[in-house]
Amino acid sequence: MPWNEPGGDDKDPWSKGKSGDNSNGGSKESSKGNSKGNPVDNIEDITRKMNDKIGGLFGKKKLGSGNGPSSTSLIIIGLVALSAWLATGFYTVDSAQRGVEFRFGAFTETTLPGLHWHIPYPVDTVELVDIDRVRTAEDRTHMLTRDENIVDLGVAAQYKIKNAEDYLFNIYLPDYERNQSIGTLFQVMRSAVREIASLNTMDSILKENRGAIAPDTRIVMQKVLDDYKSGLEVVKVNVTYAEAPKQVKDAFDDANRAREDLDRFKNQAETYANSVVPIAEGKASRLSEAATAYESQAISKAEGDASRFSQLVAEYEKAPDVTRKRLYLETMESVYANTTKIMVDSKSGNNLLYLPLNQLNTSKPSTSATDDFDPATAGLVEQALRNQRAQQSGSIRDGVRDATRGSR
Repeated sequence: MPWNEPGGDDKDPWSKGKSGDNSNGGSKESSKGNSKGNPVDNIEDITRKMNDKIGGLFGKKKLGSGNGPSSTSLIIIGLVALSAWLATGFYTVDSAQRGVEFRFGAFTETTLPGLHWHIPYPVDTVELVDIDRVRTAEDRTHMLTRDENIVDLGVAAQYKIKNAEDYLFNIYLPDYERNQSIGTLFQVMRSAVREIASLNTMDSILKENRGAIAPDTRIVMQKVLDDYKSGLEVVKVNVTYAEAPKQVKDAFDDANRAREDLDRFKNQAETYANSVVPIAEGKASRLSEAATAYESQAISKAEGDASRFSQLVAEYEKAPDVTRKRLYLETMESVYANTTKIMVDSKSGNNLLYLPLNQLNTSKPSTSATDDFDPATAGLVEQALRNQRAQQSGSIRDGVRDATRGSR
């Protein structure tokens, strides 16, 4: 039977199921042909099915007609695209950041940490600024001091952003970490260091006033940056290097060594003075106290001798012979007590007498108050003691002589 004969099965291999028969076999072959054939037909079939399902949900008939996309599908696609575009407007600001929003390039607001939304690009844009990160700028160069010397000075400034809006809008390139030399902060730092160096001498910068260079530089930098409304805050400034230039460093080191020797010798002299002066003051105080003690002792002894002599005169008047003999014995006892000579009575008999001759010349330990003095002072004190004893002995002898004459 011919393939295209009426009433027969359409088995034409070139027709691929495009006959007017709406049987299930024909529909299946047509679907298979479309799925394996033109991709545009597949997209249209999928779109048509989606429209049918959506229309069924809303109680409507099948939407769309013809082979092109329906208006509803275009609206849905537009809504999906709009939703995706609006979703791109969400952004998150970290705790260490601030968000700066722009609308067509003009500043609108600064947002705090959290989740935010803005009209997506190209209407609004946002720039996140890290305000907690501490950044560093360093510089080292030759500078002229107040005494017209040149010093090699290096500093390092640590800073951070304190106002994101001022940082972005008020100054062109407030800082540039890739090339610090073209940033405003670097130029301000160099200018501040030069100003501080011009107010100090070279010795002041390198020695006694070196610790004040960093805080003074920070104060000047912060004042200038605030005047510029740069939005930057200088946290700390450190002096990393401060030396004389290499061409004169050897001579400068020699001068420093000489100055250090001067200070060392001065300290040694002060140490010696501090050790000698207290000793001399102590010795002088001891001599003064010894003289005061000797004065008190001499006066007390003189008063005691005078009182004893008065009592002796009264006793002598009562018993002259007994008193005279007692005075003689006491005087001989005091004389013999201070001599190394031994007198032996010849009437002692034939008994053997033992004399420890090896111990007779041994001197007794001195108990004089002048043992602690130097030889010159001790000699003067001993002379004064001898004069005092001689005066006392003479007064006693005169008193005894007068008393003896009176008794006669």
